[in-house]
Amino acid sequence: MPSKPSHPNAASGREPSAEEHYQRTLVRIEQIQSHLSNSPRGQRLRHKTCIVTGVGSLHGIGRASALLFAHEGATHLYLLDFSPDNLPELKLTIESSYPDVKVTTIQADAADETAIADVCKQALQDEGRLDVFFANAGFASNKALPDVTAEGFMESMRINTLSCFLAVKHGSEAMMKTNPSKGKDFSGGSVILTASVAGLRSGAGTIDYSASKAAVNSIAKTSVYQLQKTDIRVNAICPGLIETNMTKDMFDFARQRGKQSKIGQLNPMGRFGVAQEIAQMALFLASGKEPPFTKRSRSDPDLNVDESSYVNGQNIAVDGGLSSSHPVVPGRWA
Repeated sequence: MPSKPSHPNAASGREPSAEEHYQRTLVRIEQIQSHLSNSPRGQRLRHKTCIVTGVGSLHGIGRASALLFAHEGATHLYLLDFSPDNLPELKLTIESSYPDVKVTTIQADAADETAIADVCKQALQDEGRLDVFFANAGFASNKALPDVTAEGFMESMRINTLSCFLAVKHGSEAMMKTNPSKGKDFSGGSVILTASVAGLRSGAGTIDYSASKAAVNSIAKTSVYQLQKTDIRVNAICPGLIETNMTKDMFDFARQRGKQSKIGQLNPMGRFGVAQEIAQMALFLASGKEPPFTKRSRSDPDLNVDESSYVNGQNIAVDGGLSSSHPVVPGRWA
C-alpha cells in the first residue's frame, strides 16, 4: 500500500506543537497590533477625505481602519456608528495622536439612506471632495435555518447589504464631484465594502449572514460597470476568522475550554487574524490615486501615491488562505 504523505514541514525538522505555534501566533499578533506605535507617520492618504462606517467596536475593523487612516495622513475622517458609546473616545484618541487630522463622529445607522446621503454632502461642503468610503458596518447572526425568520433574514440584508449599496450609490455620486481648488481636477475615489469569506462559499456563517455578504460581493462586481470611466473603484474585502467583538463569543468559548491554540487551525497559516490586518487591506484599496493630469509638480507627494489604482470590482479574501481550498485534513493532501 502507498504510504501516507508526510506533513509538508517534515523535511525541515520537527513540526511545532499546537501550543508552540500558538505562542508564536501571540507574538506575531502583538507585533501587528503595535504597528502604529512603532512606525513613523505616513502620507498614503494625504489630502484625502474619508468616510468609515462601523467604527464603534473597541476591537473592530472600523476602529482599526480609522486609526490607520489617520496615521497615514487623511485630511478629514467622518466616522459613523449605530452606537454612540465609543465615538467620543475614538475622536479624542485620533485628535490626541494626530492633531493634524480632522475628525467628525456621527451616530447613525449605516443602512439609513438619509444619513449616508447627508454625510457625503457634508464631506463635500466641508472639504470640497470625497475620496474614500469604507462601508464596514455589519452584523453577524447566529441562528440555524429553522430559527431564521423572514424578518431576521431581511434585517441581515438591510444591515449588511443595503448599507453597502447606499455607500456605493451616494459615495460614488460625491466622488464624481470635481473641485480644482481642492486639488481634485477629475472624478475619482475608492469605495471599499466589508464582505466575508462567508459570501464566497459555505461553511463560514449562517444562511442569512452568508447571503447578505454574497450580495455585497456581487455589488462590488456589478457596480463598477455602472461607474465606467469615472476612476471610481469599488472592491470588497472578505475577512476570514478575525478576532473582533463580532467573534468574541467563539474566542471566549475556545479559551474557556483550553482550546485557544486551535483557533484558526483550518487555514494554512494555522492562526486567526486581527482587525489591523483587514485595516491594512483597506488602506491599500484606499490609496489608489486618480490620474494626475494636473500641472502640479511631480514632486508633490499627492501625485506619488498610486498603489491600488488598477484594482477594481474584486472580492479580496484576507483569511490566512482559508478560502483557497476545499475542506482537507490539515497536513494531508487528497
